[in-house]
Amino acid sequence: MAEGPGRSCPASYRYGGRALAAPAALAVEALWVAGGVYGNRLALERLLELYDAEPGPKALVFNGDFHWFDADAAEFERVNRQVLEQLATRGNVETELAEPHAGAGCGCAYPQWVGDGEVERSNRIMERLRLAAHALPEALAALRALPAYLVAEVGSERVAIVHGDADSLAGWGFSQESLATAAGASAAHAALRAANARVIASSHTCLPVLQRFDGGRVIANNGAAGMPNFRGAGYGLATRVALRPSPRALYAARAGRLHVEAQPIDYDRAAWERRFLELWPAGSEAHRSYYERIVHGPDYQLARARRTASP
Repeated sequence: MAEGPGRSCPASYRYGGRALAAPAALAVEALWVAGGVYGNRLALERLLELYDAEPGPKALVFNGDFHWFDADAAEFERVNRQVLEQLATRGNVETELAEPHAGAGCGCAYPQWVGDGEVERSNRIMERLRLAAHALPEALAALRALPAYLVAEVGSERVAIVHGDADSLAGWGFSQESLATAAGASAAHAALRAANARVIASSHTCLPVLQRFDGGRVIANNGAAGMPNFRGAGYGLATRVALRPSPRALYAARAGRLHVEAQPIDYDRAAWERRFLELWPAGSEAHRSYYERIVHGPDYQLARARRTASP
């Protein structure tokens, strides 16, 4: 397997699946999990509006990579402040901003199916983002203090919240590509059992997948809260895990007593596109890697996101 900046990650990223069997840190009736805001302030503010409308005992957890395109100190500070008013865990972006590891690059641990050009551009995006964040030592200290994972109870059911997968902060075991294989699905099912979790909520790999396993267990990867997730669809996604269903769910699965849903985040696309171009004009690294997706969505269809597996 290829190694180098952006392809590999430090040993400190690894916590191991058994860590997720830890006692729950909070108990609620509705849990929202949003990974991959990527510095899209308009998506963040729309998500907060949607969450505010949720009744009853609730929590919102940002599970990493809430920074990325916000390569402006004022924008970075605003995103950081709004996110940290809620619960949060670190993604590889926040980890490499707060405590850079030599040779890690962006810390993405990209697999072989991601091209070298994209990897190199991500490393350069990280370099520019560090310049913006360097002027905000208090924000970086707050990021450094965030945990790598969190466990919650929804009703009496355990939900483990990670950025990558059950073993590593930047793991790709819960990517739609990995979960499409028999080996990947079997490993994910084993991770759910080892964590004694009804649901594991993740992000990191940019494309969403909601996969149900025997025994009523679910892996819920929200893809990206701050970018389109399907071709021709201009909304981000968050994961909602709750005792009651929501009429806004785009798609859903049952996990024991729980309703596990993909919630669309219908932010102002035109306003975000204008702001993105101000920060990342044509020819820039982020423009080359992401502008097509921001405008048209990725080459991925909703039907591929909802799956049932029986490893």
